[in-house]
Amino acid sequence: MKRLFSLSLVLTLVLSLLGCGGSEQDELVIYSGRSKPLVDSLVQKYQEQADMPVRVKYGTDAQLLAALQEEGEQTPADVFWANTTGALGNAVNNDLLASLPEDLTGRADRFVPSNQRWIPVTTRFRVLAYNSDAVAPEDLPASVLDLSQQSQFEGRVGWTPAYSSFQDFVTALRLTTSPDTARTWLTEMQDLNPKSYTSNTPMVRALEAGEIDVALTNHYYVLRLKHGGAEGEYEGDEEGEEEEEAAPRASAPVEMYHFEDGDLGNLALVTGAGALQASDQSEAAQQFLQFLLSEQAQSFAATQVNEYPVVSGTPVPDYMMPAEEALRLSPTFDLQRLQEMDPTLELLRDVGAL
Repeated sequence: MKRLFSLSLVLTLVLSLLGCGGSEQDELVIYSGRSKPLVDSLVQKYQEQADMPVRVKYGTDAQLLAALQEEGEQTPADVFWANTTGALGNAVNNDLLASLPEDLTGRADRFVPSNQRWIPVTTRFRVLAYNSDAVAPEDLPASVLDLSQQSQFEGRVGWTPAYSSFQDFVTALRLTTSPDTARTWLTEMQDLNPKSYTSNTPMVRALEAGEIDVALTNHYYVLRLKHGGAEGEYEGDEEGEEEEEAAPRASAPVEMYHFEDGDLGNLALVTGAGALQASDQSEAAQQFLQFLLSEQAQSFAATQVNEYPVVSGTPVPDYMMPAEEALRLSPTFDLQRLQEMDPTLELLRDVGAL
């Protein structure tokens, strides 16, 4: 009898240990379209504060959205941290993201979506980068729409048709003007025989080397070349990329040109994050989102990735244009409409850009 009691006690203890030890629900899972150099550093800072293990799954926004839709209610993800508002819009349309409380969404001062299903985290701006040894800024057009008319740049223009930020720009062009205007601009740009690059970093390096004269890109790629900083967008296996990254070159003959105020060539693009509807750790997910809007996280993104904070008053490096000035240059556009990407991809294929 005594032996049976002992065995019963041991079995009870084992079952108890199995029931409360190592549960996945004690781990916050983030699906991130943002890069490892940015995310890993911030996650480490968060873990030190929250005393909670965090696991990150990396992929492009499209890859992660596909995974979330396939996993459905069984997804292990608690947070979706996206590189584009279009991806976040798609997540909302597929009812993947939970509604967020106003005390969270109200912390950001700009670009908060009306649906309150995600929070903005950082802002990037479209610019025209140019080689200052070959081009004078006064010779550049006032509008990005006029760039296609600049015959002096035939064979000397760089662009990234397969890259998400360029596709966001074309989507905004198509929606704010007309599909015909967007098609005409792309066709005329094709007539300039532009050089296509798989991503912005090699394009800006080519600009520095004098292989091209101008390039449509995001502001932080120029700052990264001249002042250092990590990549913000996940681009695949990044292990080797960081080893190959050259030292900052402040004297590099690459500068940023801003089109006239309100021109689409200065478009603001936003990254953001939301809590998954299927997560049973909504409180933990919201705490991480709160952290992303903290001064520590916002300042880190500004100093390490050269992206603009969405919380007013967060300092940026001296070499960055003040945030309010950059915002004034950008046109007003409903960024949630960037989810309307399929017609853009079809258009890019039709004109031979993809």
